[in-house]
Amino acid sequence: MPRAQDEPVRLTRIYTRAGDTGMTSLGDGSRVSKLDPRIVAFGAVDELNSALGAVLAGDVPTELRSVLERVQNELFDLGADLSVPGEIEDRLRIGQPLVDRLEADCDRFNADLPELRSFVLPGGTIASAGLHVARTICRRAERETISAAETHKLGSLVVPYLNRLSDLLFILARAANASAGEDEPLWKPGGTRAP
Repeated sequence: MPRAQDEPVRLTRIYTRAGDTGMTSLGDGSRVSKLDPRIVAFGAVDELNSALGAVLAGDVPTELRSVLERVQNELFDLGADLSVPGEIEDRLRIGQPLVDRLEADCDRFNADLPELRSFVLPGGTIASAGLHVARTICRRAERETISAAETHKLGSLVVPYLNRLSDLLFILARAANASAGEDEPLWKPGGTRAP
């Protein structure tokens, strides 16, 4: 049966053996090494999405859950953007409205948080700790994307999106602790956590 127009993909077989020689396909069908910087960046984005999935599998405040579920879908769009050479037009690309929405989320969730007077240590609730892990993966995905952009034309808003998302994940980690009534673990000079 042919694939429906609104059905993005249909996989009947997961393994293809096409990558057994260390090559893979970009979104335009061209073949590149799995060590190509775009593939490395794409892989970090995939890892980030998986980390968010692990967070969502646990106890996450409802107001954070809907944002994280939306971001997971947006990361698929971002992966699609990364997988198609930037010279090709009329393909799915990260647009300014997605970056703007992340900024609005940052402002909304940060508004009720106490002012920072120390560095925050990852921890507190399981959700907060997981969001900090996702934040660090997001920063790596951003660095890998910047590296890929040195040799390949990429979508112009992939890096700004990842930059805003890492900020949002930091804020959501703080919000997860606040929602649970958990004190934030704060850095204290000399190696002892501040109360």
